[in-house]
Amino acid sequence: MQNKLKIVKYPEKILNVSCREISPKEIPGLKDLIEQMYQKMREEDGVGLAAPQIGKNIKLAVIEVMNERYTIINPRIVRSSDKKNVLEEGCLSVPKIFGFIKRAKRVKVEALDENGKKVKIKAEGLLAQALQHEIDHLDGKLFIEKARELFELKEDK
Repeated sequence: MQNKLKIVKYPEKILNVSCREISPKEIPGLKDLIEQMYQKMREEDGVGLAAPQIGKNIKLAVIEVMNERYTIINPRIVRSSDKKNVLEEGCLSVPKIFGFIKRAKRVKVEALDENGKKVKIKAEGLLAQALQHEIDHLDGKLFIEKARELFELKEDK
């Protein structure tokens, strides 16, 4: 089945808007959207996808790292390490642009999952980076605003 979701590209305004929280009663109605988001993220070779990237102004994101799926609704970073890593990052909404970003090495995130259950995620490495990136999207922030240096991926001819 063809996925009808479209990736919103920079400089669309929705990418710079802080998203609204999702009420618990809304969560059951999001199951199809969540599955479509995972499908679209995989089609685009992404690690994560936030709702504003598909034009939805809600605090919802999906992440897949090492074949482990993380659906985060109304996520909050409740702890982050003082130790930082400078990491290369890209974004499906800012195609072919990459940059170096300083991110916390470890984070603890609290959120609701796709069933409305409270979850706590302790993460490091790529998962910590993806969580911070997607939560930034939900707060209306793009990686290009935080990057130390940006560069363009050139296509081989």
